[in-house]
Amino acid sequence: MTDYTAVITGGSHGIGADLARRLLERGYRVVSVALDDPEFTHDNLVSLPTDLMDPAATAQTAAEIASRFEVTHLIHNAGMIRPNLVEDARPEDLLALTQLHLGAALTLLQSALPAMKARQFGRVVFTSSRAALGVPTRTAYSATKAGIIGMARTWALELARHGITVNVVAPGPVRTDNFWDIIKKDSDQETALAARIPVGRLGEVSDISNALLFFCAPENSFVTGQTLYVCGGASVGTLQL
Repeated sequence: MTDYTAVITGGSHGIGADLARRLLERGYRVVSVALDDPEFTHDNLVSLPTDLMDPAATAQTAAEIASRFEVTHLIHNAGMIRPNLVEDARPEDLLALTQLHLGAALTLLQSALPAMKARQFGRVVFTSSRAALGVPTRTAYSATKAGIIGMARTWALELARHGITVNVVAPGPVRTDNFWDIIKKDSDQETALAARIPVGRLGEVSDISNALLFFCAPENSFVTGQTLYVCGGASVGTLQL
């Protein structure tokens, strides 16, 4: 086993679960922080079910993690969309997704920072979205996913001298439950969307975890404050989802 402990939010399904499995294969200890437990088990997997939209519950989980583990990697992957047109968008959506996408990350990082600074090593990786560039029906989602990019750049500058890198992966349309909540699985709409993406297909969870693994790697210490769009070329031009 390596001497690395990775906290993955949203680690029970989709991209987070795929990343958890791949880090476990590399000998990491993985702590999944999600609404429910992962659908798989492993000797080095710890699950701490938490509602990350609840600041108090998030703080309690963060304190428990800090008391039990020396965190080296924080991958903030948990996300929710809450789609609606601007006429139907609500301030409550902005508040909820700000806590989920930004506030929870801040709380978890603050609890992990003492150990990272003591070690002079850390990897912080966010899952943002191509929607940060703008997508119809994504008022709260695009605003908070764009906020992730700005916050990560700030953290990268503050933490670089401590050997802690902070980077962002911004996926395009990826075949996950979140995606199928918006577009019906195997529908004509899904097929048409895939055809409009420059590479001619939708993303798979492994496409995203490949990029997350790059930023997690201990040897990649000279890359920080960066946003990598993993979107099949959808960020190059305008893509209407």
